[in-house]
Amino acid sequence: MKIALVGYGKMGKIIERIAKSRGHEIVSIIDIDNQQDFESAAFKSADVAIEFSIPKVAPTNVRKCFAAGVPVVCGTTGWADQMEDVKKDMAAQNGTLFWASNYSVGVNIFNAVNKFLAKIMNGFDNYDVKMSEVHHVHKLDWPSGTAITLAEGIVDNLDRKSKWVKGQLTKPDGSTEGSTDCKADELSVSSIREGEVPGIHTIVYESEADVITIDHNAKSREGFALGAVLAAEFTAGKKGFLGVNDMFSFLN
Repeated sequence: MKIALVGYGKMGKIIERIAKSRGHEIVSIIDIDNQQDFESAAFKSADVAIEFSIPKVAPTNVRKCFAAGVPVVCGTTGWADQMEDVKKDMAAQNGTLFWASNYSVGVNIFNAVNKFLAKIMNGFDNYDVKMSEVHHVHKLDWPSGTAITLAEGIVDNLDRKSKWVKGQLTKPDGSTEGSTDCKADELSVSSIREGEVPGIHTIVYESEADVITIDHNAKSREGFALGAVLAAEFTAGKKGFLGVNDMFSFLN
C-alpha cells in the first residue's frame, strides 16, 4: 500500500518506521515547509494519507487530502468544533476521513471497559466519579481528545451524569487554572502537562467505603502509531466518515 504522511514530527517518524516494517511504501511526506506537495503526483498516488499535525492546521490538511482525492486518517485532536464543517466538505467531494481521538488498541479496549463500568455504576449511586489525564508538555489541547472520548463514554452510560466539564489544568511550570469543583450531575476532567509523558488516563469511582480506579498508561507512542497504520490499512478503498467503532468489532 502507498502511504502519504502529513506532519513529520515524532509521531510521523514512528508511523513511517512501522508502516515500512509492515511492507508499505511512503510515497510523500508533507510538513510545514512543503505544503505545495499536496498537489504533487506523488501525493495523489497514495492509497491513503496519515495526518498527525497540530489543531490549528489539521482541518486545512484534511481538506487538502479531499481535494487531492486521497483518503485520510487523522490523529490530530483539538479541532472538534470544526468537525461538522469538515464532514460536509468530505461529503461534497466524495472523500474519506477516518478520525479517532486515540488509535491505540489498548486505549480502545480501555474505553470499552470504561463504558461497561459506567453502566454497572447505575446500580450504585453512592459512588461519584472523576477523571484525570497526564500528557507531555508539547500537547496543546486540554483535556486530551482521548479524555473527552472517555468522558463521553461515561456520560452516555451513567444516568446521574449529564455532561463533562473541564477541571483543573496543571501547567509545566506547576501553575494551575480552572477548578476541580463541579455540580453533582457533572463529570470533572482534570489535566496535567509535564515532561514527555505519552499519556495516562485515570478514572476514579469513590464512595465512603472504598475507591475503584481504572487507568491506561501508555509506555510510548508506538501503540498510537501502530493503530494509525492499522486504520490506514482499513481505510484504503473506503468512502465516507469512519472511526474506531468501524475498525474494532469489540466496541459495538
